[in-house]
Amino acid sequence: MSTLFEDLSLIKAKRPIVHNITNYVVMDLTANALLAISASPIMAHALEETEDIIPLASSVVINIGTLDNHWIACMHQAIKIANKLNVPVILDPVGAGATKFRTDTILTFLQENKISVLRGNAAEIMALAQVNIQSKGVDSQYAAEAARDASQFLVDQYKCVVVVSGATDTVQADNNIAYVKNGHAMMTNVTGMGCTASAIVGAFCAVNSDYFTASINAMAAMGIAGELAATQSEGPGSFRMHFIDQLYLLNQENLQRAKIEIKS
Repeated sequence: MSTLFEDLSLIKAKRPIVHNITNYVVMDLTANALLAISASPIMAHALEETEDIIPLASSVVINIGTLDNHWIACMHQAIKIANKLNVPVILDPVGAGATKFRTDTILTFLQENKISVLRGNAAEIMALAQVNIQSKGVDSQYAAEAARDASQFLVDQYKCVVVVSGATDTVQADNNIAYVKNGHAMMTNVTGMGCTASAIVGAFCAVNSDYFTASINAMAAMGIAGELAATQSEGPGSFRMHFIDQLYLLNQENLQRAKIEIKS
């Protein structure tokens, strides 16, 4: 099992290309967060160039935040090419459970393709496991721990790693579960932090084929950067700026802040 510092060092050395088909709201934050840890983001969603771009990528991040039929077609194509090339696919089911359109789209992606990591909040994960809940838009009313059974169902059903963001993040794969207890409440006041977490997971999966470990390390890196940013911030605006800075400044010393518990 690689350490957080080892994975981050590989990202800095290899500068992997992370191809994001993501939503308009988060493109700027996502791209800058990836650059801050030395990954190389591509933010393209034209169907006509998908076949040219995916072979360049070390991972593909699919985010359905601003979904329409054009994006769905492009996402389908990107995932299929990535699967053929054994490129890891990270899927962010933004708003799953809020509308039938979103839920059905994500379930189709899961049922027809190989997804490496599914990362969402508790409400989204529980909705995909068809638990009878009410989702409030893209925000979760549920703690990550409440989605544990739903996560295990999705792990078993789709053979993927499932990451649930919350005050304590959970990462599940096979019969293993990890708890990542880093982060800060200020992160919930900045739009796109969950989407950024999916992109960071994509960067770590680009250099570590153990997607369970890669996901744990990615979520710890996010949380540590959030904790450090909060000590310098007066509100959400300054927090966003300091968060990108702290991703850039992650090093062997401050990564010792990682609070990770793994159970099998």
